[in-house]
Amino acid sequence: MSVWIFGYGSLLWRPGFPYVEAKAARVAGLSRRLEQGSPDHRGTPERLGRVATLVPAPGAHVGGLVYALAPAEADVILAALDEREQGGYDRVAVRAELHEEATTIEAITWIARPGNPWHLGPAPFEAMVADVLEARGPSGTNVEYVLRLAETLAALGFEDDHVSSLAEAVRAAVVDPPRYSTRT
Repeated sequence: MSVWIFGYGSLLWRPGFPYVEAKAARVAGLSRRLEQGSPDHRGTPERLGRVATLVPAPGAHVGGLVYALAPAEADVILAALDEREQGGYDRVAVRAELHEEATTIEAITWIARPGNPWHLGPAPFEAMVADVLEARGPSGTNVEYVLRLAETLAALGFEDDHVSSLAEAVRAAVVDPPRYSTRT
């Protein structure tokens, strides 16, 4: 029996582990939000980047990919993912509905809950955009993370108003940065 991983953030475009197959899937009752601070990938402890986590949302569905792991490699891959997701995330089991099939499977994912040391929580939209524009970490800029996430979700056919709105505002700010008056 395969172990399945549900990816909804950077695991969508950079899983970083070998897998047997990948399938589009969705999880009910959760919504993707950029409410987790990244102290180690898309930010630093001094300037946290905003990355995705899942929050309870009755009636909602969050789209992503499930990856089947080869049973012989599962323990090593899970340990590596625990290390990758150490910035406030907990390993949890979710029920994922395969997008093209009427099948539900149990999958493992990582969720950053409120109360962890890096949790940023919701914020005014403009503050979230500012956070994204300013943060960068060892894995790259927070801008790149948000834009890649939005592009990948669109390519997979998943609508996510939170991510697409944030990506649109970030893209506009990068292309046409705000101008500041030089008058004193």
